[in-house]
Amino acid sequence: MNQTIFHLAFPVTDIPETKAFYVDGLGCIPGRENPHALILNLYGHQLVAHITKEPLIPQKAIYPRHFGLIFTYQQDWQELLERAKIKDLNFREEPKNRFVDSPLEHQTFFLEDPFYNLMEFKYYRHSEAIFTSSEYTKIGDR
Repeated sequence: MNQTIFHLAFPVTDIPETKAFYVDGLGCIPGRENPHALILNLYGHQLVAHITKEPLIPQKAIYPRHFGLIFTYQQDWQELLERAKIKDLNFREEPKNRFVDSPLEHQTFFLEDPFYNLMEFKYYRHSEAIFTSSEYTKIGDR
């Protein structure tokens, strides 16, 4: 079976600062780079940071826009959490458990990069909650 790789492009204003956060901080593997863009490998998925001259402003809340990963092993989630703490990355929302004692239970935390891009990292206690469990309507913190 072929592996499908997710791709996401997002705005930044400084390539060295992008590398400091994503490579040194999160542990992404850098790829091609020029003065206008940087390709990053985030757990096998392609992120492309593109320089913009548009003003970047923080979102008031974590919704509606953010991106991230869902870990299938709790240990992997925990290791990234510990790395983020050690590297002193900016937590937009501290680690927490959502929907405790329900089939939708998961652990989550949000990071914010220097350009106000928000990332969520999750681990679901019951993997079927990732895509199924349609009889439940809870999504996020709203």
